[in-house]
Amino acid sequence: MRNPLVCVDVVVETGGMLTMGSTVLTVEDITRAGDFWRAALGYVNRREPSDDWVILDPPYKESWDAAGASIALSVTGYPQHYPPRIHLDLYADDQDAEIQRLVSLGAREVEWDSYPEDADWIVLEDTEGNRFCVVQT
Repeated sequence: MRNPLVCVDVVVETGGMLTMGSTVLTVEDITRAGDFWRAALGYVNRREPSDDWVILDPPYKESWDAAGASIALSVTGYPQHYPPRIHLDLYADDQDAEIQRLVSLGAREVEWDSYPEDADWIVLEDTEGNRFCVVQT
């Protein structure tokens, strides 16, 4: 596993502006989805999951407001919306290897006929149908 980038804290006066907290993905099976995203990203539970909610953090994230993107999983009972209105872009040094690894964890490649010739991304969906792209860096 690669080491996370070193984060430098910078104090910026925001005048009360909001900051990004977590990206929330809706799921049907929180255990299955949690297993997938923990294995895919190497993330850990922030605290013990409930029956319908869990927040996953990078393992180096020491508090909720520290740097590092968090993902929350929420059981809502709402159907997935296709095409989705939001998705994650995951960057990979070795796209082919990462796609193979993610598929072995339960991801599925999305059939899509609109890729441009020079596309550097592949669209996948997680175990719950949430779409994400694996982008070659």
